[in-house]
Amino acid sequence: MLSGRRYRLELNDMQAEQCQEFGNICRSVWNTGLDQRRQYRRRGGWINYAPQCAELADAKREHEWLKAAPSHILQQTLKDLDRACREHGTSKVRWRSKARWSPSFRFPDAKQIEVERLGRKWGRVKLPKLGWVRFRWSRPLGGEIRSATVSRKKGRWLVSFLVDDQAATPEQHATPSTAVGIDRGVKAAAVTSDGEFFDREFIRPGEAARYRRLQQKLSRQQKGSANQRKTRDAMTRITRRATDRRADFCAQTAAHLVSKNALVVLEDLKTKNMSASSAGTLTEPGRNVAQKRGLNRSILDKGWHRLELALTSTARYTGTRVVKVNPAYTSQRCHACGFVAEGNRESQSVFVCKNPGCGNTDHADLNAAKNIKAAGQTASACGDLGASQSVKQEPVSRATGRNP
Repeated sequence: MLSGRRYRLELNDMQAEQCQEFGNICRSVWNTGLDQRRQYRRRGGWINYAPQCAELADAKREHEWLKAAPSHILQQTLKDLDRACREHGTSKVRWRSKARWSPSFRFPDAKQIEVERLGRKWGRVKLPKLGWVRFRWSRPLGGEIRSATVSRKKGRWLVSFLVDDQAATPEQHATPSTAVGIDRGVKAAAVTSDGEFFDREFIRPGEAARYRRLQQKLSRQQKGSANQRKTRDAMTRITRRATDRRADFCAQTAAHLVSKNALVVLEDLKTKNMSASSAGTLTEPGRNVAQKRGLNRSILDKGWHRLELALTSTARYTGTRVVKVNPAYTSQRCHACGFVAEGNRESQSVFVCKNPGCGNTDHADLNAAKNIKAAGQTASACGDLGASQSVKQEPVSRATGRNP
């Protein structure tokens, strides 16, 4: 099974300059290739990876600066561009801006990659044109290296190894009859149908206050100045710590849930759409912009999508199935009787069924998690693992939430 291992690089000044140069060349190749593809599309044509790769070889003979980077990483850039254009369409693929894009490039040939361990805390890797580079040995490789990716995130250079750990997905979970539904929220990051609440403070109050002061300081500084760069670096260090805590929380939560359950059910949430801005346009101004901005921050802070990715990745090692269901009415339906009403959820945390014959009370997120689990078990039993309703299911009454 293929999995990733990421480590922090310790580059000297010359290696850091080389990596930055490689990233800039890859960015230029991406933008040039994307522009060429768009010109072809305007004329009704199409160009793919093979001819662009051949043209890249010709361009390297004319432009010496292209030769500074290894050929493999430039070819991988064109491969990534080809996949992005096929999946999303040429017109929707974004340019790589110098200000917003973080350098990243991949070495695909495992034969040109050597790794040695220097001690308990340090190792080194040999990469084409970079030579031996030290990295922090924070975990074992645990498999045969297939490729290596160098990237810069939050001011740090990292190396990610794709390794084959020789593991295989079990045919059956250790406890095949277990299942759990997960409701992702803005107060608690995840609530399960078993009554477990998972949450963590990713940015501490002191860090948040310091970040606000740095933002105010940044607004008064001259653009492009050395002082502004120092302020941005200080802000990056704060957000980097929060990002690391969020990643650690999602990984630990995912490992706990998949080890206990053979079926994990999530709502099919479009996080990107849910956290989109509501500022509107010049002709149509947005509504409740400040409230929506606060909701967007809360959604992104809790790491909904990252938890979903962690669950999917970790489930491969336990044989757990991850199912996504339609999120409609999961927070308004009573788990006990199936009655659906907008007023059932009295507040963020209080759920009271308005059905005169029921009157069930529960924590709102816990009630939603139970509904999610029930929907996932129904879909799984019918062989439908998507977010839509199975064709084998009887129609459900929208008023009562029950089968007619």
